[in-house]
Amino acid sequence: MNDSFKASLERASTRRAWLRQGGLSAGALALSSLLAVDRTARAQPAPEKSGREQSGREQGAGTHHPPRAKRLIFLNMSGAPSQLDLFDEKPQLKKHEGLQPPANLVAGVRFAFIGPEAKLMASPWSFARYGRTGLALSECAAPLGPVADDLLMVHGVSTDQFNHVPAALKLTTGFSRTGRPSLGAWTVYGLGSEAENLPGFVVMNSGEGNRTTADVSGAAFLPGRYQGVELLPGREPILFLQDPPGVSRSMRAKTLQAIRRLDEETLAADADPATATRIEQYELAFRMQAEAPEAVDLTRESAATLEAYGVKPGERSFAANCLLARRLIERGVRVVQLNHGEWDMHGGTMVSLVQGLPEKCQESLPPIAALIQDLKSRGLLDDTLVVFAGEFGRTPMIQGEPGPDAGRDHHRTFTVWMAGAGVKAGHVHGRTDDLGFAAVEGGMDVHDLQATILHLFGLDHERLTYPVAGRDFRLTDVSGKVQRELLG
Repeated sequence: MNDSFKASLERASTRRAWLRQGGLSAGALALSSLLAVDRTARAQPAPEKSGREQSGREQGAGTHHPPRAKRLIFLNMSGAPSQLDLFDEKPQLKKHEGLQPPANLVAGVRFAFIGPEAKLMASPWSFARYGRTGLALSECAAPLGPVADDLLMVHGVSTDQFNHVPAALKLTTGFSRTGRPSLGAWTVYGLGSEAENLPGFVVMNSGEGNRTTADVSGAAFLPGRYQGVELLPGREPILFLQDPPGVSRSMRAKTLQAIRRLDEETLAADADPATATRIEQYELAFRMQAEAPEAVDLTRESAATLEAYGVKPGERSFAANCLLARRLIERGVRVVQLNHGEWDMHGGTMVSLVQGLPEKCQESLPPIAALIQDLKSRGLLDDTLVVFAGEFGRTPMIQGEPGPDAGRDHHRTFTVWMAGAGVKAGHVHGRTDDLGFAAVEGGMDVHDLQATILHLFGLDHERLTYPVAGRDFRLTDVSGKVQRELLG
């Protein structure tokens, strides 16, 4: 249980007494503090220094060992990019193209749409080597070439799910059904946030056909303050930040004070964690009115920066979200999750891999490369972890007919890459077989990946737990092993 919440419960009885006596309530004290913060923010220009410096909050108070990472940018590629056409080069697929895979390879394996008789398909794109380390990237993934030496490529990650939503939940919450907290929520629960006036965990969605649900960034049974707060596209990324027409600042202050007083009464009566969370959320929303508009204002960026990311004036896109991610972590936000679709390219009557992948990569990968370069130039990549992952991978067998309408089916084996804090940059970990079907070296499952990410934040995945219904739950369920070979 969070220390601040314990303190709230311990003070509940005295709070109730204060309120009933009509004295100076805790709500009034908190509100006066918030008003002071707001007045200061309105009177002064936005500071150039980061949220880390502004808050002064102690780092690592909730860690189990010294952390390598302090912030996470999770690039959640909804729909599952084809690792075989981006990162995992397989020359043998060209040699065996059009043939059925070996019977023993597909025996007993279930696929979403194809059968074991589906024929092998080589990547339509050639691969080249990038960086000092000679990282193999396809023509589609070439925009990542300039940051090749910053990437840790992890082949042979596996999941036990082959449908989108269960697999997305497994990747982000460690469980294939709803009801478990997300990676971002666990991270903020374990470490807290350095941002005084912004959420600790922010989510942005982009791309048509985004298959994610709120559960991939939810808090589930953790206190609600740890869930991801979504920034929306358009002119008002955060709804209701502005005071309604006809409502003055003093009227809003009196309203919040009254709500706080009622919530304090309720908390004293029933000790419901949801009430404590609601009090904190109202306070955060009030503080966000001062800082959030500046944080999401991309007009404050230089023309050179906007051009590097590919951000067009007035447009909310994946490129804009990448730039916003950098601005938010600079201001102390602990976790930024970018959910971006649509990478689901089956072919046939659905989106074609051959036609769709180049366009999707050109939309997505240049801004990602710009983000990594930007973080590096500002000294932020040293303690910011960037993770790129889809919910699963794609089969080496074709779905549909050869040619421009060809695609690939869902597959349990895939590739993830990471960059930044604590990972082995310019390194390739793991290897799949000659056809890219399954891991033959360095394989790991999703829980291993999650355990390793938490480890980089100084969190022991077996000790980061929360009690529910008589059991201690954790992100990695009952498995997971830190993959120390990934650590730099």
